Amino acid sequence: MQTQINVPYILEQLKIVGDSFLGGFKRSPIPGDAETLGSLFAEIENKALHSIQNSLTATYPDISWVTDEFDMEGQKSGVSVPEYWLFDSMDGAVQYMQHLPGWTFNLVLVRNNAPYFAAVYNPLDNEMFWAVAGEGAFLNDTAIHPTIKADASLMLATFNHPPFQNKFEGLNEVIGKSIEKLLTTFGAVRNYGPLGLMLCSIAAGRIDIFFQYGLDTYNWLAGILIAKEAGALILTAQGAEWTWGAESLLVTAQALPPGFFEEA
Repeated sequence: MQTQINVPYILEQLKIVGDSFLGGFKRSPIPGDAETLGSLFAEIENKALHSIQNSLTATYPDISWVTDEFDMEGQKSGVSVPEYWLFDSMDGAVQYMQHLPGWTFNLVLVRNNAPYFAAVYNPLDNEMFWAVAGEGAFLNDTAIHPTIKADASLMLATFNHPPFQNKFEGLNEVIGKSIEKLLTTFGAVRNYGPLGLMLCSIAAGRIDIFFQYGLDTYNWLAGILIAKEAGALILTAQGAEWTWGAESLLVTAQALPPGFFEEA
């Protein structure tokens, strides 16, 4: 039996977690060695995860948690439980540690290995992107939709790469070629940093294209649901409909130039 969820309550708990990091932003020295960086990263991860788990588990004790964002098997084929939470403790933790903007807190409720509810909270701008499957996408209380452009030279394209891409032979070369394709096709190409926020920015009409090679399912899921509910297409690099375990992601609401997919 699936659990009934209280969306306003969940959004408020996510906001509390995200806002708790505002006071410490730019207070810690920028890490200058691997040990310091690892320690600060673990501190951020543990604080955020424990906070959201404590609040949501008390309210929804029957919903499981998947906390290993680098679980490759789960990212390929899903997890054999009917519903579970996925939480990215801080998407863009590198930016936070470097005293830069561009960090969010991403929460997904997965049911039968499909995202049912998702929220991406940006504390610095007090912006909460969220969606429930079949009910549209919202920025705070306002429905959002992508911007449609006919001219590729006016489109803003973004890209990303999966964590630890150096461990996968040949992946850097493929990523490099995909970035070259973006540069020769669209008017502006950027990497904004927080993956979830880039996908939400497509949902809100601020960005036109997102393109990534390399398996990254757990990091994609929150933004995928929000972008899809806003009206964007969720595809692979070859133009097929994205499904769980696909090793590329292309999100757009635009009509892409002829030949774009065939060359992917």
